Amino acid sequence: MKPMNSLRITEIFHSLQGESKTVGIPTVFVRLTGCPLRCQYCDTEYAFDGGELMELDDIKKVLEEVACDYVTVTGGEPLAQPNCLSLLEQLCDSGYNVSLETSGAMPIESVDKRVSIVMDLKTPASTEADKNRYENIAFLKPSDQVKFVICDEKDYLWSKAKLDQYDLRTKVNEILFSPSFNEIEPAQLAEWILRDKLKIRMQMQLHKQIWGAVAGK
Repeated sequence: MKPMNSLRITEIFHSLQGESKTVGIPTVFVRLTGCPLRCQYCDTEYAFDGGELMELDDIKKVLEEVACDYVTVTGGEPLAQPNCLSLLEQLCDSGYNVSLETSGAMPIESVDKRVSIVMDLKTPASTEADKNRYENIAFLKPSDQVKFVICDEKDYLWSKAKLDQYDLRTKVNEILFSPSFNEIEPAQLAEWILRDKLKIRMQMQLHKQIWGAVAGK
């Protein structure tokens, strides 16, 4: 029987934050196993299954040994495991600066308010746009972030339209447009953003620029 205070973990590793507003800051990543989505550009398919069942206290012990102030809980889709909510709360109670990377396909209203949520809105080219849970937008805080992974011009135009449709600029302080790795030239996305004078942040995945597409980095 699965313990009440456990999570299935694919990996815990220390690296530089590769995305979001804390890009470049040393961070410990806790990657949970499992995801209900199958985005065509997914770079963490190895987290779909397997993993190791760990008690929450054991997860926290690993983090204490690393001694890093920033912790990112990611996946897979971390919120697919209900005990993720308990982990987030306990990490905040322990004084960590905690962020959560979520696909936006799971409800976020019960996430501890101290957590900085980085929520994807899946674009058409991801093949999973129908999984977007738009009702999550009502629960976003100014300290949260909304991310769009752009694969082509259709994705870009779709994402730009969503900014206005859901008035996202008034909901969060950071909106991130990221070029899908090896699918679109970053310079092309930059040109569209500048042309349209979008008030967003373009980001590239720092960890892939440093280490390439290497798991656990």
